[in-house]
Amino acid sequence: MEEDPCFTSLKGQFLIAMPSLVEPSFFQTVILMCEHNDSGAVGVIINRTYPFLTCRDIFEEIQIDCLPHVASIPIHIGGPVHSGEIFILHGSPFEWNGSLRVTPFVSLSNTLDLLNEIGKGNGPESFIIVLGCAGWAPGQLESELSENVWLTTPANEDIIFNTGIDDRWGTALRNMGIDPLWLSSQIGHA
Repeated sequence: MEEDPCFTSLKGQFLIAMPSLVEPSFFQTVILMCEHNDSGAVGVIINRTYPFLTCRDIFEEIQIDCLPHVASIPIHIGGPVHSGEIFILHGSPFEWNGSLRVTPFVSLSNTLDLLNEIGKGNGPESFIIVLGCAGWAPGQLESELSENVWLTTPANEDIIFNTGIDDRWGTALRNMGIDPLWLSSQIGHA
């Protein structure tokens, strides 16, 4: 199958939910696109966490020891697809088994060797652990983009790893020069 010459991959971009996207799984989300090609797209929500789920719970479940400062880290809701599968978005170092480089500053992994090192405090300095991901069939994401459901912008390392979870949506919009309050107030007005 020949690749469409007009196709533009969104790998390494943020998808920022427009206020009109009211589906609970995606309302006011920021998604880091980890893969996007003719076969579809996969991303991870970076601004939602489970209210009472921490690394301690995950590490106990898979029988990996973890230090107290790691145990208290919240677990992110990566999306509604593969909701029981663990993924790690992380900064350098990137030389972990099964690591997929998403941007020059972030990779996606889901291997036990990395979880073991994180539990010992020897993993990457910057990381978030997520359960699940967001996925789109071929052409589905392009259709949603044409309906103005998402804004796109290059991913930002500071937003992923250093911005407060509840501030990531607004910060991503402000980085695009958009005031979230203005955008939200325009819903339904012609």
